[in-house]
Amino acid sequence: MSKLNIAQRAEVLIKALPYIQRYNGKIIVVKYGGSAMLSEDLKRAVMGDIVLLSLIGVKVVLVHGGGPEISDTLAAMGKRSEFVDGLRVTDAETAEVVQMVLAGKISKSLVSLIGAIGGKAMGLSGLDARMIECKKLDEVHGYVGEIVSVNAEPILDVLEKGYIPVISTLGFGSDGGCYNINADTAAARIAGCLKAESMISMTDAPGILLDKNDPSSLLPVVRISEAAGLTRDGVISGGMIPKVECCVDALRRGVKRVFILDGRIPHAILIETLTDEGVGTMFV
Repeated sequence: MSKLNIAQRAEVLIKALPYIQRYNGKIIVVKYGGSAMLSEDLKRAVMGDIVLLSLIGVKVVLVHGGGPEISDTLAAMGKRSEFVDGLRVTDAETAEVVQMVLAGKISKSLVSLIGAIGGKAMGLSGLDARMIECKKLDEVHGYVGEIVSVNAEPILDVLEKGYIPVISTLGFGSDGGCYNINADTAAARIAGCLKAESMISMTDAPGILLDKNDPSSLLPVVRISEAAGLTRDGVISGGMIPKVECCVDALRRGVKRVFILDGRIPHAILIETLTDEGVGTMFV
């Protein structure tokens, strides 16, 4: 290794110092989903970013989805997945599968991977300690929950002990049922309840593009007052609409900054939080 390379690495660390100071001791909520969950290389890169942030004093809360794996498990059982308005129709049998995949397979695999990389994590779900209370969204979607309240105490307890909370987006209802909750919605409510410094939503898009066919048209910053106009003009459309609505909700609940990042870019979390460059769209 040349001295130049060593010097360059030292320079990178020095430039990251102001960002490390900004986030030290603060809470960042990461909503993890999309292609970053399906590629083992990307999964390891994301968990590596989270462990590094944790080791430099950032309190990271990981909120994960798992739609593709739920669909695969249902298909293996001979059960077809059905969606209405972008949400999975969840009957009683599907609700059991959702619980098994999210709180079982995915949660435990992420906790294990974080441990293998050198971090400390603990799996939680909205069912634990009555963390996420919800009510039935409607009769069409079945066991899909609309969040009523979030109890941040178990999350804060885990953070206080030095662990990274890995949260499965399940909720409990007054009827004793287990409900499936949209991961973006859950992340926004959790981030707001924690008054997080920032929330990062990982997706399969570069961010908000003025022209969806031109990556160079990325909007680096969007103010929440501009979101309605961008939606009306068709800049924010399709599956990005509910994600942006969750970003706006998080800001209105007290989160200082919200980012939509392309989860297909290795180490996108570190690039966004610890450098000047940024790789997505920031909502303020």
